[in-house]
Amino acid sequence: MVIINTTAVELSLGTGGVHFVIFNYSNESKSLEGQGHIMKLRYTPYQIRCLAIEEEDSQYHEIFNDFTSLNNHRVIIGSLHSMLAPIVAMLKWLDSRIEVNYLMTDGGSLPIHFSNTVRELKDKKLINKTITIGHAFGGDLESTNIYTGLIAAKEILNGDVTIVTMGPGIVGTGTKYGFSGIEQGQIIDAVNTLGGEAIIVPRISFKDPRERHLGLSHHTRTVLSEIVKTTGKVIIPVLDEYKFNVLIDQIEKLKLNKKYEVFYENGDEIIEAMNHFCLKVTTMGRGYEEDKEFFKTLGAVGTYIVKGLK
Repeated sequence: MVIINTTAVELSLGTGGVHFVIFNYSNESKSLEGQGHIMKLRYTPYQIRCLAIEEEDSQYHEIFNDFTSLNNHRVIIGSLHSMLAPIVAMLKWLDSRIEVNYLMTDGGSLPIHFSNTVRELKDKKLINKTITIGHAFGGDLESTNIYTGLIAAKEILNGDVTIVTMGPGIVGTGTKYGFSGIEQGQIIDAVNTLGGEAIIVPRISFKDPRERHLGLSHHTRTVLSEIVKTTGKVIIPVLDEYKFNVLIDQIEKLKLNKKYEVFYENGDEIIEAMNHFCLKVTTMGRGYEEDKEFFKTLGAVGTYIVKGLK
């Protein structure tokens, strides 16, 4: 017999629309496992201990005290978990030698093991290591916040590129500031504070039925125009004339081209990249054929990165 949480199914949620087991009567107790003294899910019945990569018991502790700069380490910052796999696919398809690590925030799912995407990318050796920050948990490395997570990505994992997104399940309220993806702005600033290169992934769609997400999503517009206090490189896909002009108009109205470096790249080969690695990705229930511009944006990001590494 088990006790389950049925809330997600009753609310007909998309991501996370499953029952979760709270208690199994056939397994009434469990011994304390793991190492470390840092707690995640703090002060809840489900709080867990972990060995944070920066804590005193960690062999890497002094790295964080000695840290000076990310030295322009490339950090790709997205706002949706569905952005992860296509970007990785494009990077590895264009250059299989690129080493990619993934940093998952606590803006969505907290357990990284809930992500089938991460599991598949690791099984196919498309990403090397993972870091979970804040209350997110289950990564190869655990970190307390975005700053130490970024330092760990550069100084310990030392890949070519780090991708940062939340886990599955963005929170949105239909209001200007009420969405968990607003963290993208804070992450961009963190990358700049630490001396990294912030590569910004805009959320672009021409198939979302909600007008506020047409072209540059209102999430992206809000983050880039109001939340970010520093700068970065915004990658825009080259699209057909009408759609491209819509994006240009949105960018110019908000003067984003004055605040950021804006790069225009071709992302058309994204479907070949995803097919090459047999990745079936959807965003808001839509696949490539239903929302090409969303995926072409991610292809453009991968193209930009690989060009810069050559």
